[in-house]
Amino acid sequence: MKPIQVGLLGIGTVGSGTFAVLQRNQQEIARRAGRGIEIAMVADLNVERARAIVGDKAQVVSDARAVIANPDIDVVVELIGGYGIAKALVLEAIAAGKHVVTANKALLAVHGTEIFQAAHEKGVVVAFEAAVAGGIPIIKALREGLTANQIQWVAGIINGTTNFILSEMRDKGLDFDVVLKEAQRLGYAEADPTFDIEGVDAAHKATLLSAIAFGIPVQFDKAYVEGITKLTSTDIKYAEQLGYRIKLLGITKRTDKGVELRVHPSLVPARRLIANVEGAMNAVVVNSDAVGTTLYYGKGAGSEPTASAVIADLVDIARQIDADPAHRVPPLAFQSNTLAEAGNELPVLPMAEVVTSYYLRIRVADEAGVLAQITSLIAGANISIDAVLQREADEVGGEGSNQTDLIILTHDTREGDMNAALAQIQGLPSVLAPITRIRKEELN
Repeated sequence: MKPIQVGLLGIGTVGSGTFAVLQRNQQEIARRAGRGIEIAMVADLNVERARAIVGDKAQVVSDARAVIANPDIDVVVELIGGYGIAKALVLEAIAAGKHVVTANKALLAVHGTEIFQAAHEKGVVVAFEAAVAGGIPIIKALREGLTANQIQWVAGIINGTTNFILSEMRDKGLDFDVVLKEAQRLGYAEADPTFDIEGVDAAHKATLLSAIAFGIPVQFDKAYVEGITKLTSTDIKYAEQLGYRIKLLGITKRTDKGVELRVHPSLVPARRLIANVEGAMNAVVVNSDAVGTTLYYGKGAGSEPTASAVIADLVDIARQIDADPAHRVPPLAFQSNTLAEAGNELPVLPMAEVVTSYYLRIRVADEAGVLAQITSLIAGANISIDAVLQREADEVGGEGSNQTDLIILTHDTREGDMNAALAQIQGLPSVLAPITRIRKEELN
């Protein structure tokens, strides 16, 4: 049987890994796919570097559109990234009748509805296992392995940069800015780390997981996104003392009112497996009705881990390339004509409607009556307190200090009610600094 002919757009870290793994494991991959998979063309602006990588194994061009225009190319692998030219090239490849594999979570989270619809109309596949959690096959698990289940919630550490930073802050007691510089020096963080540290990258991935878990359109614009830049070593230390670890989680959850879609730092009980995921590793927990709770763990980035996911998509396409498009696995697990309807029935909830529990750290004057005043305001907002701890003033500000930290843990409450209570508390003269609020996720 004729090998599948692949055109690679971009041969940087992931592209070079894809080429290397395909060459190294060619026979094994062909046995699984039922036919060979060959990279026939590579497009990269740095032609010399590309030729140094592929040698005489593939044609190298500088123009990506030359790959799309080649009638012999069956699948286009987009590894350029970003929203701009990548979107145009993906849509052009679809219009030309090419199947598409991409690792571009940003593109799909923002423009996925348009791209998936174009692919549906043209009868081609858009595959994106590499877009979420690198080498962890979480897309396939949600879309196929758990297809008999009603998914209740998904929570994941899906950004290795932020997990590395938080692990280092906990292990070494250092503040965020110091660890970020070290992460950049080691290559875990980009020169401009904004997408990572502000939670945007994780939100792109959580948006895709939400769409697949609940059969709704991709709706990145409705995600709540909060990064780790305001976290301090103080809160990480207090969390540890309380039996929790702080992780940046991407969370999507089905509720009676709709779907929660949020990314933010969370206190997770230290006894949970996901709380013990350290360094740049990723992990995703899925809770569903039939199988219960499952955990997926592994490398979320890197050349060959991500290449593993790209090639898995290529194998899937090779297996079903001659199949009737109506009988292929839908990209978002559910049949495309049901997505809009499900989106109306399960709207993405505004953050004010989300219900969770909280860790609060309030820096106050070390005076009589302050604790009673604050707890009274919390109770007045119908928020139930789980625990209250007051640090020794000497521990907080040194010997003779006249200020202290109140640590308050709450039971589940609506975010809008918590916002109202915090606004009142922040206005008290005895509250000396902005209140730290971190959501708490038990992940039962």
